[in-house]
Amino acid sequence: MLKKMASDALGLSDIGKIIKREDFDKTQSDDFVLTEDGERIHFLIKSKSDEYCFTNKALIHLDGEKASSSKRNIYRYDYYKHPIRDVSIETAGTIDLDLEIKFSIGDRKLSIDIDKNEGEAIADLYKSLVAISQIQEDNSLHSDYAKESLITARELIKDNRFHDNGISKEFEEAANFAYSWFAEKHKQNTRKDFKDIFEKYIQN
Repeated sequence: MLKKMASDALGLSDIGKIIKREDFDKTQSDDFVLTEDGERIHFLIKSKSDEYCFTNKALIHLDGEKASSSKRNIYRYDYYKHPIRDVSIETAGTIDLDLEIKFSIGDRKLSIDIDKNEGEAIADLYKSLVAISQIQEDNSLHSDYAKESLITARELIKDNRFHDNGISKEFEEAANFAYSWFAEKHKQNTRKDFKDIFEKYIQN
């Protein structure tokens, strides 16, 4: 009990290490990357019980309840479905041996302990996640603007009734236009691949 309390106080309970690029294929996470679809690992943190694998398309989290067990729960958070928010770093204290990077991805809050000697590399990850969150926030705003503009257009023409002799044709044309318009706006404002962001900020 006292040993565990000391480990927690010093930040030794489950400190993550940053895996070098040439060793990505030696991790369990590598087995779950969609390499056939152009997905690649850009940053990987491994502790005794967990792996946090950041690809250009998603965060893959291998969650182990106990360091002594080989069982893992595998969670995948695609960036386009699970936006990143509230990215922060808690630096190491005087006696701490670790620092923490914290962020929300979708409705999940994560806090990852890292060896404090990895501070420079974690700063690269921090900048990548912040940049992705800014792009996602901007795209979300543009998506809202698109919806509002269509509502405004509908209000402007709501009193222009369909002519009885052409209702089927006009309805079909309007429905097809609305579908195509929404599909195009969704495509424009939904980003699934952030390869360029990771390559810009992560140097390893």
